[in-house]
Amino acid sequence: MNTTKALSPLLLAGTMLLGFGCSTTNTTSDPASTATAGTMPGPAGNVGDATTTPAVVSGSVDAPTGDNTAPTTAMESFTASLPTMQDPVFLLTAGSSNLLEIQTAQLALQKSTSPEVKKFAQMMLDHHTKTTQELKGVAAPLNVALPEVMMPIHQAIADKVKATEGKKFDETYMDAMETAHQMDVAMFETKSRTATDPTVKAFATKALPMLKSHAAMATEIEDKVD
Repeated sequence: MNTTKALSPLLLAGTMLLGFGCSTTNTTSDPASTATAGTMPGPAGNVGDATTTPAVVSGSVDAPTGDNTAPTTAMESFTASLPTMQDPVFLLTAGSSNLLEIQTAQLALQKSTSPEVKKFAQMMLDHHTKTTQELKGVAAPLNVALPEVMMPIHQAIADKVKATEGKKFDETYMDAMETAHQMDVAMFETKSRTATDPTVKAFATKALPMLKSHAAMATEIEDKVD
């Protein structure tokens, strides 16, 4: 896949963002305890700490201090962060990934020149719209508000797709979907085993087969259009 290497710095940026720990969200009705759409873990490690939507949108992410060991690959670093990902961060990340897959699918339906790519895009739009509604049902009782804008890692991938046209668009879109679903599968597979909340674990377990199917289809189509 030609674009994976190009996306690696983006994955690393997202890894740095997700690498900060996150404590479980308080489920009281106090607004201060709610994980909001634009809030991500701050340096103190709590959802809702000081880091707000503009910082998330900008893509400006500071690397965690105290660790000078470079990851072997960005994907390995992302995968290594998953066992310690708390449930609220998982829900926010899954919501951001859904935004990526929905918005790039809408672009593909407008810009793609391949009937097969358009068919895949329509499936992405349908499936991830439905998954977003299911995710809201899981997040709401935990006082986690799903993001209305993408995290930097997903926004950067979306921007790369938006910047292309014609056959190059099809290649870039399918590369992006292959990468995004590889990340999703790794994240959902981990949370299907490690989630602390039963509803989060059940959601991850239920969604995993669909995501694996999407990943396999993305790889197959990407090989055809590359």
